[in-house]
Amino acid sequence: MDISFQTEEGKFNYRVCAIMLHDGKILAMHDERSPYYYLPGGRVAMNETAENAILRELKEELDITAKISRPLWLNQGFFTEDVCQLQYHEICLYFLIDFSATDLLSKGENFTLYEGKHTHRFEWLEIGRLRQEYFYPNFLKEKIFELPEHLTINTELE
Repeated sequence: MDISFQTEEGKFNYRVCAIMLHDGKILAMHDERSPYYYLPGGRVAMNETAENAILRELKEELDITAKISRPLWLNQGFFTEDVCQLQYHEICLYFLIDFSATDLLSKGENFTLYEGKHTHRFEWLEIGRLRQEYFYPNFLKEKIFELPEHLTINTELE
């Protein structure tokens, strides 16, 4: 059971997200329900660690077995979701992911994967474009520029 619940006041989510960096770009996604970009990840299940949750989500969404390099941020967000207009209170842990031992880069700059009934479209976005993109979470549009350059994965897209 996911740690998420709805009340009359809104919805609470406990989430994890992957920060996957390569060559000045970040892996972002969107789907048929969301006109904006967001990060790979998802909800944490009851009795599941955040670390296990992000690795599970990466396997489900990208079909890769990656490793966590380190946690980066813990963010508490209060927002109104643009599509459904629901008020959210969300706790999200952001992990820097080492995907160097996977075939992720062979999928290309833009690719589509299917998870059950949902279509996920992935794109390597130039980090410099984040401030102009329809991208959530908003705090990341600034925080991403505070990361040291040595945290990126320096392999070429095939």
